[in-house]
Amino acid sequence: MSLTHTTSQELFQRAQQSIPGGVNSPVRAFRAVGGQPLFLKSAKGAYLYDEDGNQYLDLINSWGPMILGHAHEAVEKAVRDALPGSLSFGAPTRREVEMAELIISMVPSVEKVRMVNSGTEATMSAIRVARGFTGRDKIIKFEGCYHGHGDSFLIAAGSGAITLGVPDSPGVTKGVANDTLTAPYNDLAAVQTLLDANPAQIAAIILEPVVGNMGLVPPAEGFLQGLRDLCTKEGIVLIFDEVMTGFRLAKGGAQELYGVTPDMTTLGKIIGGGMPVGAYGGKKEIMNAVAPAGPVYQAGTLSGNPIAMSAGMAALSYLNEHPEVYPQLQHITDKLVNGTKQNMQQLELDYTINQVGSMFSLFFTEQPVTDFASAKTSDLQVFGKYFHEMLQRGIYLAPSQFETLFVSSAITHELADAYLAANLEALQAVRA
Repeated sequence: MSLTHTTSQELFQRAQQSIPGGVNSPVRAFRAVGGQPLFLKSAKGAYLYDEDGNQYLDLINSWGPMILGHAHEAVEKAVRDALPGSLSFGAPTRREVEMAELIISMVPSVEKVRMVNSGTEATMSAIRVARGFTGRDKIIKFEGCYHGHGDSFLIAAGSGAITLGVPDSPGVTKGVANDTLTAPYNDLAAVQTLLDANPAQIAAIILEPVVGNMGLVPPAEGFLQGLRDLCTKEGIVLIFDEVMTGFRLAKGGAQELYGVTPDMTTLGKIIGGGMPVGAYGGKKEIMNAVAPAGPVYQAGTLSGNPIAMSAGMAALSYLNEHPEVYPQLQHITDKLVNGTKQNMQQLELDYTINQVGSMFSLFFTEQPVTDFASAKTSDLQVFGKYFHEMLQRGIYLAPSQFETLFVSSAITHELADAYLAANLEALQAVRA
């Protein structure tokens, strides 16, 4: 099977003349796997269609939001029904209230919530609120966790647990880096070392409770509860970045799945049903620090956009009213993961597969992947070849080893069988 991408290639050449790198978000450029990106035209259910008319089984699902598959009837109807009322008001609407009430009813930690326009905006705002609430400046984040492109999050780890971080991108100041401390994921001892070295200075600890940005990495047993205990003891705001995991791993996200309740939660992706939406929420006493209720300023002209609220309400309502979606997703993802393991074992290839619910990653390394250091032992050259072999067989994977895959409810057992057949052929080509 050989797919042609002539139109995508022409569009990429044009795009590079007017858009930095030819893309509006870096991972789309295929730099991590080689080659040139596909330009997509439409999607329905489990499938994507590119500008050359090629069809792909989608395992990215817009990086998570399309948990019900593309162009889901309930979400599309909600958007169509909302369109005649205007695209934007910049004023309060009934749907914002209904959305807030629904989120609060579903997510354990959220007593009040503020809508924003992206996951990045949500995490930036949550950090500001945590600092304003505690009166402290420093935060702790974890190596390999991604919280958007806010300055506070683009900080590389220093050489030791108490070493200051350094800016990971030009444009991020050393002053910002000085207030951002980093620790290895799943390492409670390293967190304790940072707390001991910075007494009463830490405003917040922020993490992905299940990491999706170094590939899929689950929390070690006791890690989340250990962070909860440390934050309670030290008066630190514990923030779960559930932009990826919120409403995906359970109706109440990873915090429901693992039974650990943070002080604040950031949300995105599924909350918009595919539209650009984010939110941050948490305990009333913390959220009451946000203007106009309190002194911490945060605003947004398009926050609570009526079309986005309608799409998000439809997606969340469907998940809330159809709890059977989650065991169905688990079952299909188990089939994909177990079949891939069998293929890898049959071909005697080195691998590790991590899975939580409907998120999973295949790493080309024989050692367990529990943090960023172990994720980086994966063979990136092999992954790049595997990616393109799968693409040529009509399977659209994340174009980076350090991203997770997302399964939608539109993937049937028959489609899972097709995926596994393509997976075996692709792995055979990689091994050859």
